[in-house]
Amino acid sequence: MAKEYKITSLRLQDLEKELNYLKTTREREIAAMIAEARSYGDLSENSEYDAAKNEQAKLYGRIAELEDILSHAVIIEDENEATGRVGLGCTVVVEDVKTGVQTTYTITGSQEANPMEYKLSDDSPFGRAAVGKSEGDVFMVNAPAGSYEMKVIKVSREG
Repeated sequence: MAKEYKITSLRLQDLEKELNYLKTTREREIAAMIAEARSYGDLSENSEYDAAKNEQAKLYGRIAELEDILSHAVIIEDENEATGRVGLGCTVVVEDVKTGVQTTYTITGSQEANPMEYKLSDDSPFGRAAVGKSEGDVFMVNAPAGSYEMKVIKVSREG
């Protein structure tokens, strides 16, 4: 069975826009680059032609990747809204039990995860441990750097 990509409807729209741009505008730009490079003559020693063909290969690779994601996308909105539990699309404030430091994370699908923006995948060690928890629950995160305990302070929905 093909992998499912859990994404929000907003992310789905972004991916569709990117795919449309790549298939129209960017593809024409690269075709023009290849045509110009061909006009320089001998292709065997033509670095501009090689660069344009490499760019075209990257473009087609990204188009294929986006088409795969979009064909296997699962929209994750409002999954746990009524329950008040941590789930995809939730923003959760947690406190490190040992240090007392509070941090706010958003739980996302793997396609939207960006730890630098505090967006963690539900497939990450933190995400797997936090999903399903409610305010006041304490849970153990088994991360590669070691285990630690976290307490759920608040669960809310994005935007």
